[in-house]
Amino acid sequence: AAVLFDLDGTLVDTAPDMAGAVNDMLAARERPALPYAPLRTRVSHGSRALVDYAFEPSDEASTQRYIAEFLQTYERRVSRSSDLFDGVGALLAALEARDIRWGVVTNKPGGLSHMLLTDLGLLERMGVHIAGDTLAHRKPHPMPLLHAAQHIGVAANRCIYVGDAERDIVAGRNAGMTTIAVRYGYILEDDCASRWGADFLVDTVSELHQQVDHLLAA
Repeated sequence: AAVLFDLDGTLVDTAPDMAGAVNDMLAARERPALPYAPLRTRVSHGSRALVDYAFEPSDEASTQRYIAEFLQTYERRVSRSSDLFDGVGALLAALEARDIRWGVVTNKPGGLSHMLLTDLGLLERMGVHIAGDTLAHRKPHPMPLLHAAQHIGVAANRCIYVGDAERDIVAGRNAGMTTIAVRYGYILEDDCASRWGADFLVDTVSELHQQVDHLLAA
């Protein structure tokens, strides 16, 4: 009856701007830019993973300073190069044509996710938007997913949750939702999506569309 999506690496390709923010910070320090590929794989793990990789902070206080700077830097370019993954627009349109509610449950801070979704013209179309700071808990805790289902008036066991990180699948399973892991997202080299325990695993947006259609028709 409803489909909920993670944001970064699942619904929207945000890696160009998140990696760009890291390299903007490096440029401000007159340090060389880092290659895109290793930055891309860390995007779904958030700002901490990116600053840990790029700056190797010596302690938690330093980490928090880098994170704060990263968030400010990223905000200035949040939708400069980010867009829906190819085929996602057609998937969302197909859901809307069938009157299937859809929404976003992300760990991204609310200010940033709201800005990005607004810039992409998505916010007014979705039934619910739960960010990383909306509630007391965030993924992998199931609370954000349960809250999203309640908000749109759909039982959790009638929802599909789609994500590209293990915490997405853990949250979805613990909320009692059908889970789909997408391997086109931002997955670290040593991570293995087949071990996350998702109900279904897909490699492309086209496969995701087909799987969602199959589940909705069941």
